[in-house]
Amino acid sequence: MALFGSKSVLGVDLGTAGIKIAELSRSGDRFELKNYGLLDFSVKESAGAPLSGAGVKISDDLLIGGLRDLLNRIKPSTKDAIASISSFLTFATVIEMPYLSAKDLEKAIPFEARKYIPIPLSEVVLDWSIINVKEFSQHPNVEIFLAAVPKNEAERYKNIFLSAGLNIKALELENIALSRVLIGDDNSPLAVVNFGGRSTSIIIIDKGFERVSRNYELGGFEVTKALSVSLGISFERAEELKKKEGLKGSSPFAEAAAPLIDMIIFEAKKTIANYEESKKTKIAKIILTGGQSQMPGLKEYFGQKIGKEILISDPLKKVSFTSALEDTLRSIGPSLAVALGLAMRKI
Repeated sequence: MALFGSKSVLGVDLGTAGIKIAELSRSGDRFELKNYGLLDFSVKESAGAPLSGAGVKISDDLLIGGLRDLLNRIKPSTKDAIASISSFLTFATVIEMPYLSAKDLEKAIPFEARKYIPIPLSEVVLDWSIINVKEFSQHPNVEIFLAAVPKNEAERYKNIFLSAGLNIKALELENIALSRVLIGDDNSPLAVVNFGGRSTSIIIIDKGFERVSRNYELGGFEVTKALSVSLGISFERAEELKKKEGLKGSSPFAEAAAPLIDMIIFEAKKTIANYEESKKTKIAKIILTGGQSQMPGLKEYFGQKIGKEILISDPLKKVSFTSALEDTLRSIGPSLAVALGLAMRKI
């Protein structure tokens, strides 16, 4: 049975600070939003989540309970779901190889992959696709997008969804979902800064595929916490001010928030400069997305500091929905970007 047409599918983004769900049905190149939901983990639970070099780790029980609660609240019409898997937990890169037949590539890629994947191949689910053919005289090369997910993480995600009562149809890297919903047919090189609640990803996308991804354990939670300490106010009050004042003007709030935002901007500039130099190309624009991307003044501050065109993501541009939800959805759209991109995937 097709997952699109009269039947809808859920895109489920298990983030480091909450869960986002988007239910879409599809007609041609257009999508209709049938349902959506967001669940932010409480400050107490989120603050207590252990951190590791692999990123913020949320307990399985918290994820299962949160999924169940959110599903009970929004009551989607389907249990079929596409799930994102965090870039913290995966390995992805673009490699270049001599042009071979599909059969020969299938044999050769595991040997090449060992150079890039830091754990034994027997412990990962490996996937790849040809994304470009480069002609060099009589000897063309191919660019291959290579992705690997640890088998234990893949099984963990399947168990989480099964326990929550969902039918998981596919696991997808969150950066691929972002590319699908944000980039469309734009093949020019650009950068995406996914500014989330507990982490930030800086992604270079060229010819529609992720080329570089850098992940940092710094997000809106840390900004709010720093503001709370600096200004001597409660976390809840700092969160309110962040959403209301952001980086506008020269208020004490903006002065307290700026150093952390500057860290993200520094890493973005460095990542972009390295790519531009290595590929002899120019990245003209940066798309800001994620739950924190609509912080007042952030777009202008980014543009002033980085000297490039800054856009706020519009993941709803190919999605129809009732006009009564216009204001609400425009304000939370960037938060739903990954979930929407997942639900747009063809099975």
